Amino acid sequence: MTYHPKSDFLAVMIERGFLADCTDYQGLDEALIKGGMPGYIGFDATAASLHVGSLIQIMMLRWLQKTGNKPLVLMGGGTTKVGDPSFRADERPLLTPAQIDANIAGIKQVFQSYVSFGEGPTDALMLNNAEWLDGLKYLDFLRDIGRHFSVNRMLSFESVKSRLDREQSLSFLEFNYMILQAYDFLELNRRYGCLLQMGGSDQWGNIVNGIDLTRRVLDHEIYGLTSPLLTTSDGKKMGKSQSGAIWLNAEMLSPYEFWQFWRNTTDADVGRFLKLYTELPVAECDRLGALAGSEINAAKVQLANEVTALLHGPEAAAAAEATAREVFEKGGVGGDLPTLVLTADQVGEGIASTALFVQAGLAGSGKEAKRLFAEGGARINDEVVTEARLMSREEIASGLKLTAGKKRHALVQLSDG
Repeated sequence: MTYHPKSDFLAVMIERGFLADCTDYQGLDEALIKGGMPGYIGFDATAASLHVGSLIQIMMLRWLQKTGNKPLVLMGGGTTKVGDPSFRADERPLLTPAQIDANIAGIKQVFQSYVSFGEGPTDALMLNNAEWLDGLKYLDFLRDIGRHFSVNRMLSFESVKSRLDREQSLSFLEFNYMILQAYDFLELNRRYGCLLQMGGSDQWGNIVNGIDLTRRVLDHEIYGLTSPLLTTSDGKKMGKSQSGAIWLNAEMLSPYEFWQFWRNTTDADVGRFLKLYTELPVAECDRLGALAGSEINAAKVQLANEVTALLHGPEAAAAAEATAREVFEKGGVGGDLPTLVLTADQVGEGIASTALFVQAGLAGSGKEAKRLFAEGGARINDEVVTEARLMSREEIASGLKLTAGKKRHALVQLSDG
């Protein structure tokens, strides 16, 4: 990176590793220097929570606010009805308006941990593109907006091209998505003076579309900035684990499991993740990331504590660390472990041990649980189990601790009710 920014926000983006590309470094830098600049990232409401894969974008909005600018969190109440086809092999399942509204409510809880909302000059706003997309008149939209888009150019975008090259169907509904996203940027500029759209590098084509459209329709200069698409050092997509997505809502993933995800970071990723997902000074991130041997484990605990405290609060982070110490160092049962509570009706006369591992989130399927047993990777109450068996109601009533591998644990209890 040869550009030397004058604004605090761009300096943070470059120094901490957030920046993949920018449409106009100097123009954006000058707009940022004036302060209070509105910038946005869009999030489709496809689930009741975002997962760790979105955390890099959330942190970008947090830094935008911390450096004196105005974050706009755009919820895709309208675009979720279409579905972003970018780099997908198939069409997204369509959700009802009620499902979309419920998902938006769940996602707002996450953002309240990272940005402060309000009416002040640098307070964040949560907006919904259904506000301007739901009422569009089709023929008017085609005439006023559609005429600015070249189908030849749209077909050349990597997100569309990769789908067509694999001869996978791309519906006309999905093909419209990039036009609607471009229109979002135009509307945000018109209504809120928004000058910046940010997103992952897979969104580059969509962002450029919005800039071109706004220039053609309003003759306004606006900017785009992308972050790298993050993979872990072993090549895995960020945000997924063996037991599924790492959700940001506590109702969908316990703070302890969230903490444990970060504690299990690969050695090579520690320094980079500290820069992206915490607010520790860059020099300290580099120092911690360079540690080796047993010392890097202390750095991973600090990473887990910092990231968990930002999302769930310092008390949740401290409780998760205490539970981990209790479980790993003393062989006990920590009070903060994820807990599967079963009713008497669910247990009946007994329940298969494989089913317990699946329901507790320690295995993806019964087949996976059986393989875990056969490989000696499963324990019940710290005793290795090598084959499935029926767990009696009495055993479950006395409480069980399930372990998969070395680091994943859950408790099983029988409900009083």
